[in-house]
Amino acid sequence: MEKKDLRKFIRMQKGMFSAEELETMSEVVISKMMAHPSVKGASTILMYHSLDDEVNTHGVLDQLLAQGKRVLLPAVISETEMELRCYEGPQDLSDGFFNIMEPVGKTFTDYDSVDVAIVPGMAFDPRGHRLGRGKGYYDRLLPLLTKAYKIGICFNFQFVPGVPAEEHDIRMDEIIR
Repeated sequence: MEKKDLRKFIRMQKGMFSAEELETMSEVVISKMMAHPSVKGASTILMYHSLDDEVNTHGVLDQLLAQGKRVLLPAVISETEMELRCYEGPQDLSDGFFNIMEPVGKTFTDYDSVDVAIVPGMAFDPRGHRLGRGKGYYDRLLPLLTKAYKIGICFNFQFVPGVPAEEHDIRMDEIIR
C-alpha cells in the first residue's frame, strides 16, 4: 500500500470511532506509556500536544511536569521546520501553525539531553517504521535526537503489518498501543 493510500485508510478507521471511544482508547495507551521504564526514568521527555484524532496527550503533559520532568513540545515555525520548546503549563500554549496548541516558551536545542521522544503517527509497523501526516517534520527532527529512546504511540488500528519506508525514515525503538 502506498503512503497516501495508507493515510486515507487510517483516516477512515479513525472516523469509525466516537470522540468518547478514542478517549477511552487513549487512556489505555497513556497508562502503558506512563508505566514504561524509559518514561519513568526520563528527566527530559519530548511529547506532543495531540490533535482530536490522535492518542490524547493533553492531561499527561501536566502529570509529567508534576513528576519533575522537563517536558518539550514541538512548535512549527515554517512550512518545513519545527523547533522544540519547553512546556511549563497550559498557560504557555497558543494556537500554532496547523491549529495545534504549541508552547510559546523558549526554544530548546540541547538535543542530546532528550531521554525519550514520544512520537505520534498515522501508522506504525512491527519493525518500528512510522507513517506521518506527510509534511516530514518529524523526519527532520528525529535525526537530531541521537540519544533519545523513540516511542511511537498509537491506537491498535494504527498498528499495521507494514508501513512504506524510505532510507531517511527514522525507526521507532518501540511502539506502544
